[in-house]
Amino acid sequence: MSVQKWTTPLQGLDSLRQIEDTMPSPGPGEVLVKINAVSLNYRDVEVTKGEYKHHKTAEQDATIVPCSDMCGTIIAVGPDVSQWAIGNRVLSTFLPEHQTGQVTENQLAGSLGLPLDGVLATHRIFPAHGLVLAPAFMSDEEACTLTIAALTAWMSINGMRPMGHNGGKDEYILLQGTGGVAIAGLQIAKASGAKAIITSSSDAKLDRAKKLGADFTINYLTTPNWEAEVMRFTDNHGADIILETGGAQTLRKSFDCIAFGGLIDCIGYVSGKVDAADDRLNVNLLALRRTVTLKGIINGPKDRFEEMIRFYEKNQIHPVVHQVFSFAEAKEAFKFLESGSHFGKVVIKVQS
Repeated sequence: MSVQKWTTPLQGLDSLRQIEDTMPSPGPGEVLVKINAVSLNYRDVEVTKGEYKHHKTAEQDATIVPCSDMCGTIIAVGPDVSQWAIGNRVLSTFLPEHQTGQVTENQLAGSLGLPLDGVLATHRIFPAHGLVLAPAFMSDEEACTLTIAALTAWMSINGMRPMGHNGGKDEYILLQGTGGVAIAGLQIAKASGAKAIITSSSDAKLDRAKKLGADFTINYLTTPNWEAEVMRFTDNHGADIILETGGAQTLRKSFDCIAFGGLIDCIGYVSGKVDAADDRLNVNLLALRRTVTLKGIINGPKDRFEEMIRFYEKNQIHPVVHQVFSFAEAKEAFKFLESGSHFGKVVIKVQS
């Protein structure tokens, strides 16, 4: 029996190749997982194009298996593994060594999908401590979306709160865009009783967001000064938490509509990584103006992942999957994600 994998030399989406490899056996502390479904993140597109360079993770001439988010079934366990059994349905963790607390440089160096081989394969060995139990009420395609997008949203909203404190009512939470993190954040915000504001360039996507419970929607193309709309919607209070996924073209606007004492979570940079030359941010002054906390978010630890899953189970939250591609269509799935046409998550069904 062999393993099918997709690999990339980090030279663009067309450099993705499907290969065959031998079936591995789990050693001490390891399990072998048959991977059922994989979800894509914007990071995976950047990695495959050789553009994910802001962490010291790997040589850029490496060839790797991409992707980090999977739902699968354990089919073999190592000789000393007691916490898992054959047949358990599990999810990967992005940083297997990040079990609790603040992430460290050493833990970050163990990221799945760069620098370590990722999960876009039919089978993979995992350390037993690097997995969590999949929610029984979700399909494989839904559950595989939780590892990065949902946990990033969870940590953005709850990461600075103590374990077990799952949000506050009457908070305003601003979600930028309608990708995986934003839609997960919308679902978490509404389940916790917060008021949700979401932006998009598409009225059709904003209509879908309303059906998921969004209280306020803003088309940032027709309303370029969307930060003023946020202040209007909140009676000049501002957003208590902002999931800042835009980057260069949105951060200043986020500072202009954050509440006093609010939290801006720096997650992504889909609008660019470098400010315009005539619009350099004085972050010190902007943060002081409303006593703002600006925090970078890189996923979260295993114990907060398990906390989030309990919240999803309690509230029966089903992640939003926009489209499912077959394993053979992996390259097309990457290109679809890159196009920005999705609402929620893009998934690859690995097993036919």
